[in-house]
Amino acid sequence: MSKPDKIKVALVDDHTLLRDALASMLQQIDDIQIIGSVSSGEEIINKVQALNPHVILMDIMMKGMSGIEATRWIKERNSAIKVILLSSEIKKEFVTAGIQAGIDGYLPKDVEKESLIKAIHAVMNGEKYFNEAITSLVFEDFYKKEKTTHNSQKHLQLTDLSKREMEVLSLIAEGKSNKEVAETLFISTKTVDTHKMHILDKLGLKNTAELVRYAIKNNLISL
Repeated sequence: MSKPDKIKVALVDDHTLLRDALASMLQQIDDIQIIGSVSSGEEIINKVQALNPHVILMDIMMKGMSGIEATRWIKERNSAIKVILLSSEIKKEFVTAGIQAGIDGYLPKDVEKESLIKAIHAVMNGEKYFNEAITSLVFEDFYKKEKTTHNSQKHLQLTDLSKREMEVLSLIAEGKSNKEVAETLFISTKTVDTHKMHILDKLGLKNTAELVRYAIKNNLISL
């Protein structure tokens, strides 16, 4: 897919002055267009479809829904939208929760203009962007933990899958396409893709063929 002429950016923060300052700064950048400015997580999830932004710059701590909760909601419905969290506090638990929610970047609010612009361009290129302070605080420990967890999960049993993952596994193993699975379970194909990715990861499998063999071996389906 070709890159857009303008990167459409939406701003979410309960401080009007900060939103106005960000908008004023980013509107000076030739390939960035501010297409929305709202004050809450609830407001952005209600307007995100109409706004259709490429990138959302979102505060974490707001009245009502947090930026992390809003990110999770948005990503479940349109994973193509990039979300960069902006926070006045660099907290390990915020970063970890944000990663689990699907954020594409995390920056402190006192970040330099150049870093923010670089972050926007990076996430548009499919990259993740976290500044040095956040990387130093969290990522070495986080990925060490993730690697250990992943290794210990390679031989997990079926009981480690959720009920929905079991349903998706059974249907895929029966030869149904992602679209057919989605229609059967009344979920989106993107959700099926997500469940399938989680199943493969939990069971230490690489592809659908291995998944089918696993299902046969564990008597989920018969030949």
